[in-house]
This record gives sequence, structure tokens and C-alpha cells, in this order.
Amino acid sequence: MQATNLAIGILCVLGGGIAAQWVAWRFRLPAIVLLFALGLIYGPGLGLLHPAAAIGPYFHPLVSMAVAFIVFEGGLALDLRQWRESGEGVLRLTAAALPINWVLGSIAAHYIGHLPWGTAWLFGAIVVVTGPTVVLPLLRHTKLRPRVAAFLRWEAIVNDPIAAILATLVLECLLLRPSHTAGMSLAAVEIGPHLLFATMFSIACGVFPAMLIKFLSARDLLPEILRIPIILAFAMGVAAFCNLIMQGAGLMAATVFGMALANLQVTGISELQRIKESLGVIVVSCLFVLLTADLQRTLLAQLSLPIMALTFTVMFVVRPLGIFLSTIGASMSWQERLFVGWIAPRGIVAAAVAGVVGLQLREAGYPGANLITPAVFALIASTMILHGFSLRPLARALRLTLSDEPALAIMGANAWSTNLARVVHDQGIPVLLVDTYAPALNKAAKLGVPILSAELLSDAGQESLEERPADYLIAATPDAIYNGLVCARMAPDLGRQRVFQVSPGIARLDLYHGLSRDSRGKVLGEPGWNFSMIDSLYAQGWRFASHTMRADMGEEQLLQGPAMLFMIIRKGTAIWICSAEDAIPAEAAAGDIIIRLVPPDAAAARPPAGQRGVMPA
Repeated sequence: MQATNLAIGILCVLGGGIAAQWVAWRFRLPAIVLLFALGLIYGPGLGLLHPAAAIGPYFHPLVSMAVAFIVFEGGLALDLRQWRESGEGVLRLTAAALPINWVLGSIAAHYIGHLPWGTAWLFGAIVVVTGPTVVLPLLRHTKLRPRVAAFLRWEAIVNDPIAAILATLVLECLLLRPSHTAGMSLAAVEIGPHLLFATMFSIACGVFPAMLIKFLSARDLLPEILRIPIILAFAMGVAAFCNLIMQGAGLMAATVFGMALANLQVTGISELQRIKESLGVIVVSCLFVLLTADLQRTLLAQLSLPIMALTFTVMFVVRPLGIFLSTIGASMSWQERLFVGWIAPRGIVAAAVAGVVGLQLREAGYPGANLITPAVFALIASTMILHGFSLRPLARALRLTLSDEPALAIMGANAWSTNLARVVHDQGIPVLLVDTYAPALNKAAKLGVPILSAELLSDAGQESLEERPADYLIAATPDAIYNGLVCARMAPDLGRQRVFQVSPGIARLDLYHGLSRDSRGKVLGEPGWNFSMIDSLYAQGWRFASHTMRADMGEEQLLQGPAMLFMIIRKGTAIWICSAEDAIPAEAAAGDIIIRLVPPDAAAARPPAGQRGVMPA
């Protein structure tokens, strides 16, 4: 019977969580909202899952270790070069905004939520966090400008462990005090020194193992098969060790460890980043479902008008006011301040900390302690729903996003790739022509096509591409091996079905003797369309041309004549780049833009004024 219940639980949590992630990706919805709803259905709704009762006393320690892995993953994304670019804003959001939000949140909890001062200070400490478990998935689904994304990313990852430590210290001070009316001396006399010590200790515990990994790697003392297991073991180990010293310090140590690995340039980190992203999706999915399912109906029944008023006060007054005060005189624009002041979803760390400290405070007999958990979860649910659905529209309204159109990057500036980039650009589709040789990009620049002189296999090239992110890539250099390297490097980020390269030759496409599919991109067009062939056709006068598909046209009209079909563009949706390796060939619908390479006579023929882009019948 227990085995059956365990199987049902795994199926509900793992299967349902991953299914929710796919639905969110497919329909561009906030995944966190779907996971939260799924947990409510499994737990308070149908009563299928009771994680804390089933797992027992190990539930919260397991949650703590899972959260440590998530903040370690976030730490790997914290590059100090990004901090230097937006350092003032990041410093304001971490060093200044956090204490301001704590004080304002505690005051709101006391006067609006009717919580006693001690409990109010604890509530304020918990809700200053903006969890990476919520923020990072939202950033993946929204094309924010890099500077704004850096603000939210750094604030979420850095403030997460600090807030957990702060809440733990407030709890310890409350449990030591006979009085339930702790005042402002709490911060100055007792919390400040402890917080400083915990921070310094956690930083040391995070930096030392990262330097050890760097030392072993440089001396070839770290076998490849053990590199990633050892790094992950260190991440979990430093988190567990620091939690023994002080609850919540493990999150800080795991964050610093990941950040140190990223900035010490430890070899093999790129492989770890691929694995941790996949594991992170599974961990976040399972944690959100489990923590939400663990909510009791009695807890939901404790939601009252003061708690709801407190929730909206924190969202609409405390957070915006705290950001406004902490960024006075900063280089942030008013659009950035408004956006960051609104977007502050709370996540797993707030939920986990509230569950642990709320229970301890109730056992200590503090009045109002039973309101901590429902108040925090009301804020989590409200911010996830409102911030999750409003992030993209608000960012677009404030012009803090990049184009929503699917974007194309073309690696290799030559005559025909420049012509292709110009035709795509003229249709209003974001396109970027990339080459390592700057003079090769001059012609495209004169035509108004966006260019990037960088090596995509370098860190600098990757950072430059982040400022104008692409959804699809075509590697169009004469070197088939280099094209394959670029596609293999970009495939984990863009998707293996979205990276293409000019055919390396029919013989090299053999699945056994030819280039491995994992080491190259999908072939562009037919196997015979190698670089030399396309280049020679261009020299003969062939040119790329765009046409708009009409409702009365069939596929036979689309493919008639010697023209070569390269791609089909559906604005605001996708770009279908034609490939002989497509399992299902793309089909054009009315309104789609067709990009073809046409012979000289067809290229010379231009539609009459006002009819350009309409394919003749």
C-alpha cells in the first residue's frame, strides 16, 4: 500500500510538474503559476498529497537542500562583469532596499495585519526576499533588456540567502526574549553583528572549495568523470555544513560557491551549467508542487481581511516605496525603477522559511504566530499570479523588452548571407549578421542590417549576443567544421532544432561515417546545397526574394520553377528554416512570408509599387 502511494505521489509531482512546465512553454504562460495551481489541486483540493505527513521530519531538511541547489544554480549565473555594468543599481537593490523593505514590511504587518511587533518583525524579514525560483523562470520566458534582467537576477539570488539568515536571526532573538514586543533595538544590538558574522562565514565557506576546485583542475588532479559529481557534492556539502552553524547560512554559502566557480573561470563549468539547468527545472517543479500541496485547508481558512489588506499593502506600497527610496540618485531610469518596484514575486525560500519559523514561533507561544504562514502564502500566491502575468505586458509598455518577433542570427558575412540578412531585415524580422572579420560586415552595415563583430565561441561573443538574443541560427561560413562547432555551442541555448549550417557535403552527412549530429547543426536546405553551390549561384545572378503567401495559393505554386525555398516566417510566432532533416516539412499558410533564392530573371522582376512582397499567382 505504501509503495502504491509512493508511486502515485511520484507520478503526481514529477509527471504533473514537468507537464505544467511544457504547457507553460508551449503557450507562453508563467510556469510558476501552473505549478502553484497544481499543488493546490493535489493538496487542499483533492487531498491526494500530504508531503510533510508522508516524509515526516525529513521534509523540511530536504526542502532546504533542494533550495540550496537552486541558489547554487543561480550563483553560477552571477558574472561580476554584469555587476560592473549595472553595479550601482544592484548594490542599491541588495544593500539598501533590503533593510528598508524589512522595516516598512514590519510596520505594515503590525498596523495593517494586526500582528504583534515580534511576529511583525519576523514577517517583514521573510517577505524581503524575491526568490530566484520564481524570478529566473520568468526571465527565461521574457526578452528583457540585459540591464533590467541583471537587476532582477542579482537581487533575487543575493537577497534570497540574506533574507533566510535574517529571518532565522529574528526568530532566535524572539525566542530568547521574554517580551513579545521587540523594538528597533532588535536590529542594532542583536541582529546586526550576527548577520555580519553569518555572511562572512558563509562567504569563506563558499570561496574556499571553489578555489580548491580551481587548484585541482589546473594540476590535472580532477578526472572528467568526477568533475561534476565533486562540484555538486561540494555545493550540497557547504550548504549542509553552514546550516549546522546557523540556519539559512547554507543558502549563502551555496550561492557564493556557484558565483566563485563562475568567476574563477574553472574549466568544465559549461558542462555543469547544462546539467544544472535541467536539474533545476525538475527541482523547481517538484518543490513548488510539494510545498503548495502541503498547505492545509485550515490554514487557507485563516485568510482574513487584515491579511489580504497586508498582502496588497506589501505589493502596492511597501515594495514600490522601498525601491523608490533606495534608488534615489541612482543611474536607473524611471522606467527601470517602476518595473523593479512592481516585479517582486516570492517563491520557495519564503514558503520554506515561513513553514519552519512559523511552527517554532507557535510552539513558543507567541501571539499571532499562527498567522505567519497564511500571511506569507497569501503574498506568495498573489505575487506569483499578478507579477507572473503582468511582467511581460508591463515590460513591453515601459519599452524594457527586446522585440517579440522571432530573431535570426547568421554567422558568416559573405555576399549571399548578406543578401539573405537584408531580405529578412526588410520584412521587419530581427536579424543579426555575425562575423569575426569586421570589414566583411561593412556592406551589411551600409544596408542597415544589424551586425556584430565577435567570435561566438568566446565568452565575449556570448555576452554580446545576449544583448540581442537570437532564437534561430544559421552558420554560413565556408568552413564546415567551424559551422559545426558554432552550432554545437549554440544548440543547448537555442535548441537543436533551431541551429542550422550550410551542408558540409553529402558524404559528411552520413550518420555513421560522417559528422556526428551532436557536433553540427541541421543541414540548411538539401544536402547538395553546400557553400560553394550557393555562392556560385549568387555569382550567376541568383538573389534572395521575399513573398507573402496568399490564401488562394497551393504548395505546388510555391515550389514551381527553379527557385530554392529557404525559410517560411510567421510573424510573432516562428521561423521555419527548411532542411532535408526535417521530420515534418514546414507548410506555409496565408500571410506567411516566404524567403527563396530565385534565378536572375525572377530576381530582376519587381512587383508594381504598392504590391511589393505579394507573390504572383
